[in-house]
Amino acid sequence: MTDRKSGIFVLLLTIVLVCGCTAHRAAPAVQGDKITVYTSFYTMYDFAQKIGGDKVNIINMVPSGMEPHDWEPSPKDIAGLSGADLFIYNGAGMEGWADKVLDSIGSSKLIAVETTKDIPMEKATQTHSEHTDEHDEDYNGDFYEGFEYDPHVWLNPMNAKLQMKAIRDGLIQADPRNSSFYQERFEDYSGRLDALDQAYSLAAAGFMKKEIVVSHEAFGYLCHAYGLEQLAIKGISSDSEPTPGRMAEMIDFVREHEVKVIFFEELASPKVAEAIARETGARTMLLNPLEGLSEENLRAGKDYFSVMEENLEALKQALQ
Repeated sequence: MTDRKSGIFVLLLTIVLVCGCTAHRAAPAVQGDKITVYTSFYTMYDFAQKIGGDKVNIINMVPSGMEPHDWEPSPKDIAGLSGADLFIYNGAGMEGWADKVLDSIGSSKLIAVETTKDIPMEKATQTHSEHTDEHDEDYNGDFYEGFEYDPHVWLNPMNAKLQMKAIRDGLIQADPRNSSFYQERFEDYSGRLDALDQAYSLAAAGFMKKEIVVSHEAFGYLCHAYGLEQLAIKGISSDSEPTPGRMAEMIDFVREHEVKVIFFEELASPKVAEAIARETGARTMLLNPLEGLSEENLRAGKDYFSVMEENLEALKQALQ
């Protein structure tokens, strides 16, 4: 987090702490007989909705269509969270603000569920020393932004199952009277995740190529699960920018490995991917890391499963 962002964040927390009584007198958590659940960004919202169904009132903190890596909560967001029953977040550095906010709230009532807590984490594959040059006048010092681990665990369906399990357990803790309901829904979606995993495994067994070029370093868990290799144009945060040296390295890789598709994503600019495609004769396609969905896609009813199925079709076109 940059110094400017840290200063703004401290100011927001100060406002919340000064107005602590107001924050803790936020709207009652229970609406009718539903518990109130806050989620940190779209994928956590989608998973919570799948397990919680009509038994929960869910508020997603990151607005639709917004990339979550650089989002930070407002005093209003923090005040609302302080009155919730349950907070569901990814962890592993995805929400850089979460620990500070939870410490500032200090509510014994709020149950916080870090869904990656029991998932083996993978180190971020790209490092500062390997792919950046501090003496390059175009060097962006925030390129890898200090991420030690790749937080995008949900792109492996088996990790998504573990995250849904953690959400199920959190919902049961917050609302034990509906424990059977949450357990049944978890079992249903667990079966769908198994089927999705099987579909990916079957397809990957027939891929002629194994290398994919992606916009940012989000697909490590998916690649490791199915024997693929990602080469990322940008770091963990999709807002980072590659150096000229990194661009040249990417172009050489695409040519050497005869890569036919450069993948871009929904919530970030495709310009860099398009530039590499023009230089190498490749084409661009969407591969969605599911950090968030646009309003249009939400209105169309897309969710984790439909987007992961679309991602599989894109990989088939690129690699078969």
